[in-house]
Amino acid sequence: MRRLLPVTDQTPDDDREWSLDELADAYAYPDPAPGSGTWLRANMVSSLDGAAQHDGRSQPLSSDTDMRIFGTLRALADAVVVGAETVRMEGYRPARAREAFAERRRAAGQGPAPAIAVVSASLGLDFSLPLFTAALTPTLVLTGAAAPPDRIRAAERAGAEVVIAGDGAGVDPARAVRALAERGLRRLLTEGGPRLLGQFTASGSLDELCLTLSPAMAAGDSQRIAGGPALAVPERFALASVLEEAGFLYTRYVRSRV
Repeated sequence: MRRLLPVTDQTPDDDREWSLDELADAYAYPDPAPGSGTWLRANMVSSLDGAAQHDGRSQPLSSDTDMRIFGTLRALADAVVVGAETVRMEGYRPARAREAFAERRRAAGQGPAPAIAVVSASLGLDFSLPLFTAALTPTLVLTGAAAPPDRIRAAERAGAEVVIAGDGAGVDPARAVRALAERGLRRLLTEGGPRLLGQFTASGSLDELCLTLSPAMAAGDSQRIAGGPALAVPERFALASVLEEAGFLYTRYVRSRV
């Protein structure tokens, strides 16, 4: 992996593959956002023409290094927040414990694997899947107060913890972040999908975007990485670092606070 002048470092280019420890250092969580006690980062991939998916999945746009970074970001997080549609489309499974990160997680006071937190208004999920029945760290289901009671019971029977984070049928993104923080889950990672990322962005909850730019054109009508209503004023993010390998750009942007 070649390192291209992170904005805080003038280290020369480095063509060797980085170790997992080096990646973990490069992507270490910064101090929490002022006043919130949390840090929410997103990890997404996009084609050159702005597609976040191909045939409904992100994998065709990815690479081996993208997946190494994906695994590293998960290993650093307290919880991975994901929308129900992404769970269904991408075939989500529980996060696993990884020996390469075990000592780092122990030192940070974390459990062996991050919790998966699924955002769903209807709870139209298959609660017989391993994501709910065989998770090393119990899966959380974030929903609204008007969620169907029978679906809440089904989630709880499967071993999931249901968290109410909205007054109606849906989830309030900022309230979801607060609810996770109340459970000690402060280093947060969202992997989308686009609608959920759009909601986090619109609510001012997103602190950091880790965006992989794939050297591919997808065409078609695939979603962008963030969807939903447009912001009245575009949210500005500052470039924190860029890594490059085989034409892929692995970028980090942090929300500007001025």
